Amino acid sequence: MFTGIPTAALDFYEDLEADNSKSFWTAHKSVYDDSVRAPMTALLAELESEFGAGKVFRPYRDVRFSKDKTPYKTHQGGFVETRPGVGYYVQIDAAGLFVAGGFYSHTPLHVGRFRDAVDDDRKGRELVRLVKKARSSGFEIGGDTLKTRPRGVAEDHPRLDLMRHRSLTASRSYLSPDWIETPRAADEVRTAWRSMRPLVEWLTTVIGAGE
Repeated sequence: MFTGIPTAALDFYEDLEADNSKSFWTAHKSVYDDSVRAPMTALLAELESEFGAGKVFRPYRDVRFSKDKTPYKTHQGGFVETRPGVGYYVQIDAAGLFVAGGFYSHTPLHVGRFRDAVDDDRKGRELVRLVKKARSSGFEIGGDTLKTRPRGVAEDHPRLDLMRHRSLTASRSYLSPDWIETPRAADEVRTAWRSMRPLVEWLTTVIGAGE
């Protein structure tokens, strides 16, 4: 049963940011297990009946191709996938709680499907409406974008800003809220995911087209 996220989880990541080493991790592994991973697992289980089964990400960084060789992530993420690269996200870190949802995949196939839908007049206008509604509800719209327009896209395309996206997300941060240690934390994540559900469902439909 989910009872909240202990402030010990936030303290753990604050300390990990200062000492991202194997020795620190080994000495504080029990804190990670009890105050971070267990609550995240319980939180996703609490939300499963409405949104689907979630995945708790590994705490280890992939440093093979990175200049930054610190071994551990300074946050714990959980993800409910609705289609490959699309779904709902929640994160615990030193600042508090972070919730998001959207299209994360960068594969050429999925980016192509996304842009085809944005280019379609009916679907594209619907996405504009959903993005506007998400912003008005307090979500930040983000994602990986090109600095220039995609090849073959007209300069005067009515949705050029969206055509530049290689991923598209809506997110909101909760900075150390008073309720983070209580069951209310699950209610807050649930409410946020419900608010972004129309956007996630639009993305789920267009990214999953033909599968």
